[in-house]
This record gives sequence, structure tokens and C-alpha cells, in this order.
Amino acid sequence: MKTIKPIITFPHQSKAEYFVFLLMPIGVPKVPFRIPGEEDASWVDVYNRLYRERVLFLGQEVDSEISNQLIGLMVYLSIEDDTQDLYLFINSPGGWVISGVAIYDTMQFVIPDVHTICMGLAASMGSLILVGGEITKRIAFPHARVMIHQPAASFSEGKTGEFILEAKELLKLRETITRVYVQRTGKSLWVVSEDLERDVFMSATEAQAHGIVDLVGV
Repeated sequence: MKTIKPIITFPHQSKAEYFVFLLMPIGVPKVPFRIPGEEDASWVDVYNRLYRERVLFLGQEVDSEISNQLIGLMVYLSIEDDTQDLYLFINSPGGWVISGVAIYDTMQFVIPDVHTICMGLAASMGSLILVGGEITKRIAFPHARVMIHQPAASFSEGKTGEFILEAKELLKLRETITRVYVQRTGKSLWVVSEDLERDVFMSATEAQAHGIVDLVGV
């Protein structure tokens, strides 16, 4: 059976200017985009479309896959144009420490300033990435939540020596994360160390007072 694809055109536009809207697949966020030089538009992933505008998203748990994707995008966009800022929207419960630190380090490495915008939740490594944005360009939406705490490890069955090595590595990671919060928030080492002893949840206004974000969006 032949599939009929609906076409919608905008009035008062020439044939070369209108968008051709093909039926969007259900459940897949896509938007019409016309490649320069081509007559018709095609559906592209909404995130890929926004990447072209230098808008990035971290909307899941931090793992090696999303970390590598964001790192690749930041490096590519920096090479493409190092004069335009990048915008990273964050709604993440946290995740792997090393993957989060890799994103943080890349944000400091690329030449363009990286704006960080918290929407929903920036917890654990999500808050570290949030605080890693360019100072004065870190924003939290009014009803966003931020949570900071120390890194944790799940000790598996093994030899005592392996536990000791893992504990030493965990302490090194805690020291690294503590230094980042101290540097990026302006808070004292004592204050940050005390906060990291437990889960500390903050509203957008409290996160601003704590130095994790600079502005509360309206």
C-alpha cells in the first residue's frame, strides 16, 4: 500500500522558501530543518537542531556515553567557532564521578565560555558540572533543586588490599571535588568539607547564596 505523506506549506512564500512537513514519527522529538541549498525540509532530531545553535543538554545520569558525547560536541563547536558561547542545560541526578570530572575539565579547556543552566535537578556530579560553568554565567530556574555530597563507592567482594586501594582512590576523588567547589563557589574549605559530609539539598536561591549559581532565572 502506498503511504501518503501530508504536506503543509506556508502561504505567501515561494516554492523555494516553504518548509515541507512530513509526518513526524510518534514519540521522537523532531523538527523540520532545511539544509542550505536544498528546496525541501526534512525532520531532524530536536537536540541535533539545537546543537547547531550551540545548545547542549545533560538530561540523564552521568555515564561514559553521555560524557563522551558532550565532550565531543564541546570540542567540535569550539573548533568551529571559538568566539560564541556554549549553553549547557542540566537536569541530572548525578552519576559516575570520573565521567563527570571529564565533562568539567573539558568545560575549562574549551575556549568559549560555557553557560550552565539548571532545570529540574542538578544533584551529585550534576551539581559539579553546574558549578563548573563560567563564573557569572551559571543559572538555576526558580524551582530547580541542587544537591551536593561526597563521592561514594560500592565495595564489592574482594581482598582486603583491594578495599584499601579503593578507599584511597575515593579519598583522592573527594579531595579533588572539594577543591573544585572551594574554587568555584568562593566558600572556605571548612564550609565545603562540612557540606559534603551529607546530602545537602538547596533551592535555586540557596544555591545562589552558596555560590553554585550566579543567577536565578525568572
